[in-house]
Amino acid sequence: MTTPQPASPSRAPGNTKLLASIHTTLYWLTGGLLGGSTGSIHFLLLTTTGRKTGKARTLPLGYFHAGELLYVVASNYGSDRAPAWYLNILAHPSVRVQIRRRVYTAQARPATPEERGAIWPQLIAHAPRYATYQAQTSREIPLVILQEAP
Repeated sequence: MTTPQPASPSRAPGNTKLLASIHTTLYWLTGGLLGGSTGSIHFLLLTTTGRKTGKARTLPLGYFHAGELLYVVASNYGSDRAPAWYLNILAHPSVRVQIRRRVYTAQARPATPEERGAIWPQLIAHAPRYATYQAQTSREIPLVILQEAP
């Protein structure tokens, strides 16, 4: 198995690219024992296929469960631009998900407006920083559903 290549955030404050790369590597090497959670936020590794390059890109993302569904947030730190990984899943919705040592293929899709409306308040209650990110941008921050492929 080869080491995942970190994705490059499209807009990231300070040294986020470096931190994401370190986070990804530690998570991968330890099966999520290091980098699997911080406070109440749990992390997964998401591997997308680059929409321009076709290369696999892996990055750590906080994830949330609501019922049977798994969500990640395309916040890009409140930027007016969507993160590259989000654009990648729109072009190539088949992704690889790693939660701890469990790795599986999933289909990624943006939540519908109804799904987002139902989940967003729960997400904000769990992770208030996303409300701050939403307030910083003119775009509606998408929620992405990751559904395990059969």
